[in-house]
Amino acid sequence: MNFQCSMMIAGVIYLMFFPMHSVESSRIDFTNIKCTSVNKEFSDFEYCFLKATNRTYKYLSLKVRLYKIPIHQFTVNLGLHKRSNGLMPFSQNVTFDGCKMVADLGNPFVLFLFALFKPYSNINHSCPYTHDIIVDKLPTHFVNQQFTRYVPFPEGDYVFNSNWLTNGKNRAIVRVHFSFT
Repeated sequence: MNFQCSMMIAGVIYLMFFPMHSVESSRIDFTNIKCTSVNKEFSDFEYCFLKATNRTYKYLSLKVRLYKIPIHQFTVNLGLHKRSNGLMPFSQNVTFDGCKMVADLGNPFVLFLFALFKPYSNINHSCPYTHDIIVDKLPTHFVNQQFTRYVPFPEGDYVFNSNWLTNGKNRAIVRVHFSFT
């Protein structure tokens, strides 16, 4: 028996008798959502809430009624902040054209963010938008699967802030509070 073969057998025996400790995966938990319509003549939130149906299933839902349609152009400004004696910027603010985001998913960061809610939203086509915007029952477990697969995050409380603009004017603010454990 050569040295490599004996080391392989020793490694298998070691793993059998001294199993590796399982690594707990990180977990996101929605803690709050706040939706603000800046110009109620342009749009308003019909509903915006988190709901926990049991200990393990929590989801986010919102519906924005658009009063001045069609919308041919919109811009989104995103920021992530960590709570630590106030809100501290955790990453760069990102601003992008929302119509181009859906038409051309070339930016990997924007593609990643879009994948977080795409199956649960009607934001699935490029401009113009002639209907209300809905995110329907986006579950925490889906965000966990998408988010924790790619992004290593330190534990803590975070706020995901998004500003939705048309024609250079802020129309809505959506803030999602979550904890990462």
